[in-house]
Amino acid sequence: MPKVKQNSSNRLQTYVNLYGPNIFSIDKSVLFCKICEIKVNSDKKFNVSQHIKSDKHIKGLARYEYQINRKQQQLLTATSNISKKSSFNKDLCEAFISANIPLNKLENPKFKTFLEVYTKNDIPSESTLRKGYVDDIYNKTMDKIRKIISDKKIWVSIDETTDVQGRYIANVIVGTFEENNAGNIFLLNSEELEKANHSTISKLFDRSMSILWPAGIQHDNVLLFLSDAAPYMVKSGEVLKSLYSKMIHVTCVVHGLHRVAEEVRSQFHVVDKVISSVKKIFRKAPSRLLVFKSEAPNLPLPPEPIITRWGSWINAAIYYCENFEIIHRVIFMLDRNDAVSIKDAQDNIIKPGLENNLTYIKSNFAKLTLAIEQLQRQHIPLSDSLKIVQKSFETLSGPSGKSVQNKFNQVQEKNHGLSALIKISQVLAGEETFRNLDGLPEDLTFFKYAPVTSVDVERSFSAYKTLLSNNRRSFKFENIIKHLII
Repeated sequence: MPKVKQNSSNRLQTYVNLYGPNIFSIDKSVLFCKICEIKVNSDKKFNVSQHIKSDKHIKGLARYEYQINRKQQQLLTATSNISKKSSFNKDLCEAFISANIPLNKLENPKFKTFLEVYTKNDIPSESTLRKGYVDDIYNKTMDKIRKIISDKKIWVSIDETTDVQGRYIANVIVGTFEENNAGNIFLLNSEELEKANHSTISKLFDRSMSILWPAGIQHDNVLLFLSDAAPYMVKSGEVLKSLYSKMIHVTCVVHGLHRVAEEVRSQFHVVDKVISSVKKIFRKAPSRLLVFKSEAPNLPLPPEPIITRWGSWINAAIYYCENFEIIHRVIFMLDRNDAVSIKDAQDNIIKPGLENNLTYIKSNFAKLTLAIEQLQRQHIPLSDSLKIVQKSFETLSGPSGKSVQNKFNQVQEKNHGLSALIKISQVLAGEETFRNLDGLPEDLTFFKYAPVTSVDVERSFSAYKTLLSNNRRSFKFENIIKHLII
């Protein structure tokens, strides 16, 4: 049978299928080479093959493939640059937050230009970072905390404060227990409370544990709760024990030592009057400060003890003991009619027995402030913390010493959780048998580095106050939390 001749359209399509639509295209009855941009004789297959093998077509095809490869490389480079830009923005945002640099500083033209010049990156706006990166960094931080803690045994510390805007703010610190070394410590949560009472604290505790373990709270992994000795904190500890059966509630030992230090102050009224009046003399008084500096150029100004600052009154008394003659001389260089505080200071500083009392305070209670300072360190073994506390009261003498010792005993007796920790420490040291203690021996081994203070949560409040400076009062609380935890 004679061959059936293909129609023109089918024949041209055959060439397109054979060599690819990127080489040939069809325009009605014409075969067009895209590479050479010319019409190709398609009457015979030979003519098409000859065109494909021609130098012009081969060189054009090489140019075409080079351009395709170049475009693909540019696309990959652009994608890589986008990725780098996103990574840069995230790192920049995280660095600013960690260093407590307000993101709006990026709107400063000089600073922005400086960063662009030396980082070779486009600097994003504050809004871009706040809306696009802060949440991601916060979530990444929380995921990191959850991953590190996982199913480990933990301790929890909660305290509350009132910020400059009158809000009740409570922070939650968590730390991991390790058997042979100190664990990690994290700020887990910060919330504004409607009011501070045992109910709000208990609910905050439970919500925080839900944040840590969103798949389900691991109640038996919470072994220790640290707080101050406020009645509502003590009550919240009792309430929480019904849910966290293995948990021991300990009230902060440093807070307890501070209450003992306040007992020292109450025993020495004349010393207290001198410290108080001298503090007032030099407050906002440039001319009196000049007199002091002229007479004692190398001596720091008299300290201004704050009742809520741990051990600051005893430290002030030690200062007066060590510099009594100079302070006495400066006080009497001032005009007693100039201020009531000067008159009070002059009248009290000459009272008999004052120097003896200052010497007694330094001799017996300097170690109390030293203990407060030492206990504020992190990662102290439990046995060392307990020894520091006990040594503070070993050599007290005199009636005042006895009163202070009695105050210490009263504070310690109320701290039932601390008594449990003392027994655990004795068990770990081989000095006590395992009895009358709830929990299994394998849980007790985690208490080797158990903290006895809530100092870490106090530090978080310092960070909070730094974050909420005078020029950042419009900071929304939900954003404050993220910045604080990051």
